[in-house]
Amino acid sequence: MEKLATSNEAVLGISRPIVDRGTWIKARVALMNEEKELSKMADSLAEKRRNLPWVRVDKDYIFETTEGPKNLSDLFNGNSQLFIYHFMFAPEWEEGCPGCSFMADHLDGPNLHIPHHDVSIVVVSRAPMSKILPFKKRMGWQFPWVSSFGSDFNYDYNVSFTEEQIKSGNVYYNYEILPHDADTESPGASVFYKDENGDIFHTYSAYARGLDILLTAHNILDMSAKGRNEDGTMDWMRHHDKYEDFKGKTESCCH
Repeated sequence: MEKLATSNEAVLGISRPIVDRGTWIKARVALMNEEKELSKMADSLAEKRRNLPWVRVDKDYIFETTEGPKNLSDLFNGNSQLFIYHFMFAPEWEEGCPGCSFMADHLDGPNLHIPHHDVSIVVVSRAPMSKILPFKKRMGWQFPWVSSFGSDFNYDYNVSFTEEQIKSGNVYYNYEILPHDADTESPGASVFYKDENGDIFHTYSAYARGLDILLTAHNILDMSAKGRNEDGTMDWMRHHDKYEDFKGKTESCCH
């Protein structure tokens, strides 16, 4: 690639060749061909995701909601498919995880459409509704959010850990045994299907970087010149009402 100037480092703080439009088009088309291949791979992977075997859900989980106790079947709200985001919010915390809040900021937009295509979106945390509702109001979110406090739901889907597990130094998360001696909560998403007989099946769960697919903000940053521009995972991000109060980066709560 022909270089017309040394760099644009003075402007952006990064160094890239400066070229004419024709040279740029050639480079862009070459990259686009790779992007097309990636899209094809993503389509193939999505099909494999849909074709995973299912596990029947036999346990009767009860959730605390604004409308009283509900079971897992109730959360489908008339649809045959249920997408649950496991939001990190322990009963003893005063506010939800900043990373999960970042994720939750991406849910209300799709939730204007997804329930009309046979999928219900619900957020679940172990914190009681008495803590969830004020925080939800503060953040301005509209999606359904329920509490699994008192049930095994979070533990069975490997997003919450007992004190005994924490003390042991190892937990089962993201389909492997990992060293862990910190929070009792971790992020995740789980998908369920309910058939005409009312039987419920667990079809998919993802954790950690497997949740990146949900983050439109990351896709926008990945298209930008500086990319995600972080030293640690999402170290720049915080609750959306706290950006004016803090400048710089912090250690992320996320995995």
